[in-house]
Amino acid sequence: MPQNNTMSKVSRWDQHGREHVVRVRRTGIQRTIRCDTCGWRRTTQFLPWLKAEEHLAEAHQATVDPGADRQPSR
Repeated sequence: MPQNNTMSKVSRWDQHGREHVVRVRRTGIQRTIRCDTCGWRRTTQFLPWLKAEEHLAEAHQATVDPGADRQPSR
């Protein structure tokens, strides 16, 4: 039976305007999260996007969400 592999990303900007990205890869029920900036990686089953946000905030002081200021279209 083939595995369903999907990838998404969590990106945040630091106070200097640099973008930091953590990629979340799903294989079955397992999630692997990897930071493009420092190479940090972790395997988890639950809340991978929250763990990615925590890493960006703690390791890179990257807390500005690039999509937060988008207005929904009417």
